[in-house]
Amino acid sequence: MKTEIDVVISGAGPVGLLTAIELALGGVRVVVLERLAAASLEMKAGGLGPLGLEALQRRGMATAIAAAETRSFAAMAQAGADPRAKGSKYSGHFAGLSLIRKDAQKEPERHSRPVDQQALEAMLADRAHTLGIDVRRACEVTRFVQQADGVDVEWTSPAGEGLIHCAYLVGCDGGRSFVRKMAGFDFPGTPPTSTFYQAIAQIDHPERLAPMGWRRTSGGIFSHGPFPGRLVMIEFAGPPEDRQVPVTREEIEDVLRRVSGADVRVKTLESGSRWTDNTRLVDTYRKGRVLLAGDAAHIHTPLGGHGLSLGLPDAVNLGWKLAAVIRGEMPESLLDTYTAERRPVAEAVLTNTLAQMAIMRPDPQAGAMRDIIANLMQFDDVNRFIGEIMSGLSVRYDLGSESDDAGRLIGNRPISHGDDGISLYDLMQEGMGVLLDATGGKASKLVAATTQRVRCMTVDTGPSLLIRPDACIAWAGKENSTDGLEEALRRWFIPTPDNGAMV
Repeated sequence: MKTEIDVVISGAGPVGLLTAIELALGGVRVVVLERLAAASLEMKAGGLGPLGLEALQRRGMATAIAAAETRSFAAMAQAGADPRAKGSKYSGHFAGLSLIRKDAQKEPERHSRPVDQQALEAMLADRAHTLGIDVRRACEVTRFVQQADGVDVEWTSPAGEGLIHCAYLVGCDGGRSFVRKMAGFDFPGTPPTSTFYQAIAQIDHPERLAPMGWRRTSGGIFSHGPFPGRLVMIEFAGPPEDRQVPVTREEIEDVLRRVSGADVRVKTLESGSRWTDNTRLVDTYRKGRVLLAGDAAHIHTPLGGHGLSLGLPDAVNLGWKLAAVIRGEMPESLLDTYTAERRPVAEAVLTNTLAQMAIMRPDPQAGAMRDIIANLMQFDDVNRFIGEIMSGLSVRYDLGSESDDAGRLIGNRPISHGDDGISLYDLMQEGMGVLLDATGGKASKLVAATTQRVRCMTVDTGPSLLIRPDACIAWAGKENSTDGLEEALRRWFIPTPDNGAMV
């Protein structure tokens, strides 16, 4: 029997779950199909960048983030590497150059935090459960067919097979995405040239790998810590013969000895994984009623933790737009802005990670360029530029506005103080747009007369800002003026009779 649903999401990783949460907040019926029977316990990302963190904070997960961070700090302190005790002026690295200074950044309060991927997936799963989202594990998408009115999605599980008819299918199923391949998305890029390893292991003489942090050697790159037993290693001798072969203790030990040059042994291996610097980006994020998000749309080296910092903003950019289209409030053409806004961001990240790889190689030419980059980072403007491309805070969507604020993703800020103190993100918990009105109420009256999808808050100081559900500033007013506000509202929130909105 065929099931009818608004959206099917393939993949219950962080990007798939956050996409589902965004859609559910928008009133959309969604089913998530995940081929794995349980969330992976393999260590992946050890931290999360500001844009990913902020996306979660806007959806009620600030307390869970703080708890995960506390656990991570405790684990690092056990290993003698609690960063809170150091008082370092540095807050990140570029190609293993840990030279990004806090005092050079425009918004130093927006920074990465040690929230690991297991904690991230757990908090997203809890939020999805609270919203009543149907997440079906051990269910693998095996085929789908696009039709004029939607997509027929076939899936299989140990209990049998199923068929769902949905209005849209979203592929959040990773770098080897079945959805991407079957839908025929082009996925050009550069082939792999190196192999990365990550492991949690017990070393017989960890002091021989000191100091903690990134180390470039004649054999490659390695990092030990700051989490107990964590190893990251890169060899530049090409990709592995078979990525699917399980990683063994002997393999990790051999690579560690080659890359570090240290006489150490791996006593026990808790977990290990390998990947490559394969770098690819789809030509478009949408083909008809099939859309992609996260690693299904772009793959690159994990240097700097860009994977989740790129994928989670994909989810929040797509989710509210797709919900508005499905509700029949906005035209299907709104979905075209998803590719237009997010693909250039991914393109910049791919360039960033390729540049990092270029100056990490163990050859004299790469070393010379690395030294020049390190010297340039002594200049505040360069340090800020590098810091912002690593954090993602350089992102600005092209909305055709002369305002420097328009198109940027806004951080949290207090809106009112005292006993009734409230922050911007407090207003965004339910996935609504927000108007910060410094016009004495003129802007709020215009919004109230045209849409119910924007919450209005009067503020004492300007500029007035119209903020989309994904935290993008859609309009920034000048002084006491509402010029351009109605146009921005119509572009993002208000359907017109002839705009082709779905009915």
